[in-house]
Amino acid sequence: MGETLTLTAEDGHRLAAYRATPAGTPRGALAIVQEIFGVNSHIKRVCDGFAADGYLVLAPAIFDRVERDYATGYTQPDIERGRAVRGKLAIDDVVKDVRAAVRELAKSGLKVGVVGYCFGGTVAWLSATRIEGVAAAVGYYGGGIADAAEERPRGPVLLHFGETDASIPKEHYEKVARLHPTLPIHIYPAGHGFNCDERGSYHEPSARLARQRTLDFLREHVG
Repeated sequence: MGETLTLTAEDGHRLAAYRATPAGTPRGALAIVQEIFGVNSHIKRVCDGFAADGYLVLAPAIFDRVERDYATGYTQPDIERGRAVRGKLAIDDVVKDVRAAVRELAKSGLKVGVVGYCFGGTVAWLSATRIEGVAAAVGYYGGGIADAAEERPRGPVLLHFGETDASIPKEHYEKVARLHPTLPIHIYPAGHGFNCDERGSYHEPSARLARQRTLDFLREHVG
């Protein structure tokens, strides 16, 4: 359904991005930020799903700075490999690459939101605090959000976490809630990666509810 295009970040780095376009007039635009598994089949289907809901979508390949065309599955070796690639990335460079996607989407004249998953959930938070032109952001189980919780979002943010997520203790989102008492944070009876139907941790009821809440939030703040 989608196509691949090339973006240029502010430092001159060129990266790929997967673009999904709605059938009719777009209601808004979204930058989708990947997990540590790259812009893989799941992320592309996420993009296609948001396009079917009326959004113009771009998923920047933020791992291109380390390894071009990075896309894996969800085995333990895939997890270890993804963590290794993530460890070679400077977070400021990741923000630059998402900023490039936001700027490209903004050329459409539409409001632009950012939705991120896992590592991308943290990046969605940083997009809200650091990138001009982000109308709203949604973060799914972002493990680094608490570390940047003192940063102030420029627009509305919605966060999703799983209560049995072994990698993100409740103290994490409790800290975010304490520093941002009006920010909507939803906790689900699920573990890490509950939105991904290619992972063993997929929890369909939580994924469905979180997606509906995300769409309601985006329709209010993006279009």
